[in-house]
Amino acid sequence: MESGIGLPYAPENWPKPGDTWRWKVGPRITGKGTFLDRYLYPPKHLPGLSNTETLRKGTAFRSRLSLERYIRLAFPDADVRKSILPVYTSDEDPMHDNVSDIMVCKAGNDKCGSLMMPPPSETEPMTCDICCSEPSFCTDCSCILCCKSVSVEHEGYSYTKCEAVVSEGRICGHVAHINCALRAYMAGTVGGSIGLDAEYYCRRCDARKDLVPHVNRFLEICKTVEYQGDVEKILNLGICVLRGSQRVDAKELLNCIESTVIKLKCGTSLEDLWNDDTPTIWSDFSESEGKDNDDAVQSLQDVTPIEPMPFNREAEMHKLEEEIREVLKALREAQESEYQIAEVRLHAQKECLGDLYRQLEEEKSELSRRVSGSDAESLMTNVLKRLDQIRKEVTKLKEMEEVAKGFGRTPRGILEEYFHLAIEE
Repeated sequence: MESGIGLPYAPENWPKPGDTWRWKVGPRITGKGTFLDRYLYPPKHLPGLSNTETLRKGTAFRSRLSLERYIRLAFPDADVRKSILPVYTSDEDPMHDNVSDIMVCKAGNDKCGSLMMPPPSETEPMTCDICCSEPSFCTDCSCILCCKSVSVEHEGYSYTKCEAVVSEGRICGHVAHINCALRAYMAGTVGGSIGLDAEYYCRRCDARKDLVPHVNRFLEICKTVEYQGDVEKILNLGICVLRGSQRVDAKELLNCIESTVIKLKCGTSLEDLWNDDTPTIWSDFSESEGKDNDDAVQSLQDVTPIEPMPFNREAEMHKLEEEIREVLKALREAQESEYQIAEVRLHAQKECLGDLYRQLEEEKSELSRRVSGSDAESLMTNVLKRLDQIRKEVTKLKEMEEVAKGFGRTPRGILEEYFHLAIEE
């Protein structure tokens, strides 16, 4: 993804003095460690550039062969080998046409999108100086949040790519797992200063991306999935992205996805689910961006409602009553157990203080009989220490009395230190 002007990778002063060519290298590398995709950009004033088939979109030469063809066509009298190609005579030819080299991904992902031969584009990704400088990080397939490779399974529903233009002709291009972004509060609906509404926030370029069109594809993707578990996984991801959104389009799409999930949980088979007469109202969402939402809302109103499942009301109410009875019983038992623990510990603390008070009375009585001498000083020291010990135990008792609020509202440290209860995080 580096680029430059002139030597040593592009010609200078050809065909006329002052003519300088530009060069650029892509992200793919071969098994030998050399870069596979290298492009030459000729001066725009050269003849025949707009009509030649050797250029893609009239921007760059992609191979030495295409460059030779153009030179022989536009400059028939030029000595190709001596005038322009000596720059590329090394064994590791940067514009070779040998496609037998094995292409590899920096992250070692054999399904990386960079391994597909991409045509030069005016919106190519731009590498950064943070993650892209890591030897095992691939801009095309490494998640910027967890650095693990994204999966193209089921049309790559599980990740999103930032396509924000960060400079002229270059996009951010970084990808991220949607689940990673949700856990990092960089996707979905997030309040506070970030303020996302069914959107994705790119950590690299600070751009925002609307995720509703991305989730809109999920229903169509699910029609090609064979296993119900995978379908539910895809749809549940969509629900996580859309939940809490205040946008009308996101709310309507969320209702549609939730209805589909409910049908699955009610026992509808995948075949019957997709053969249902219920229209997929969001199949044309991406095409209608920027237009009024009236047609989409009207389509939603035409959705066939889910037929209620037959059930026995009395049996269901009896089942609920039994569940509540069991919950209350467990709660009473838990409270009784907590009460017993508190009773034992509090009484033990009371007995401890009682013993200290008795010892204090004995030491004070002994001190009163000894007016002077070293023994009197020693007894006075003991009395002061006993008073300090009593103050600490009284403070401890006051802290233990916090259980009057209930164990659930008592500070964790008090329960662990004074009642010997191991509280989970």
